[in-house]
Amino acid sequence: MLFKVREDILNQLIDQKLKDQEIKRLRINIDEQEIDQTIERIKEANFYTDEDLRGVLAKDGLTMKDYRERIKEQMLRTKLVNLKIRSKIVITKEDITSYYKNHPDKYGGKKKYHLYNIIIKVPLFAGEKEKLKIKARMDEIYTELNTGKSFETMIKSYSESSLGAEGGDLGLFRLDELSPQLRNTIKDMKAGEFTPVFDTDQGFQIFFVKEIVKTSGKPLEEVSPEIEKILFNEIVEKKFQSWIKDLRHQSVIKIIK
Repeated sequence: MLFKVREDILNQLIDQKLKDQEIKRLRINIDEQEIDQTIERIKEANFYTDEDLRGVLAKDGLTMKDYRERIKEQMLRTKLVNLKIRSKIVITKEDITSYYKNHPDKYGGKKKYHLYNIIIKVPLFAGEKEKLKIKARMDEIYTELNTGKSFETMIKSYSESSLGAEGGDLGLFRLDELSPQLRNTIKDMKAGEFTPVFDTDQGFQIFFVKEIVKTSGKPLEEVSPEIEKILFNEIVEKKFQSWIKDLRHQSVIKIIK
């Protein structure tokens, strides 16, 4: 682990030195006014006064001079990336459309399941015999449901939930909001179907899928700027790492131990 950490730090220092040399070779400069403008934007974004910013820096052991130097280094490297990488990247409409289609979980509509339940509670200190008796009652209810009895009617007749009077309506749920046990059963069900008997922390339950609602997804036009930014940053990172690698191969690097 120690050797790996040392190697990683050494590689970071080499990469930083190579970038600094390229900045110097390409005569990339940042003037004081650009630094002032960047610091003002940071202050505005964080609602800092000049005094507030100096106080935050002091807590990190930094002076304003140290901070300005850090800002300058960041801006120089940003300009280097813009010059060598960003200016050569083009994101097409086809790229955006492909990303959109390949991420339906992010931009597509979401399914929600409108669930009802029948529950018979198990007393906190119930013995195994009492628990089996309650399970047998739920099995009888399950059998009656399979003969075509209305779920809503069975709720009013047997459910011990406080929701019984209102029809045991639990509301709408996404799959990821359900327990893994229930999720794996519900995901393959259709509206109008009910689950087997579940042994849950609240008691024995049967769940009914009243309806499946699909919310509308975000249109491509709305999310195109967001996708373009994601793709752009991904490509920038890949190309930058590739550029650094090429720069290493072209350079004479001597490590003195």
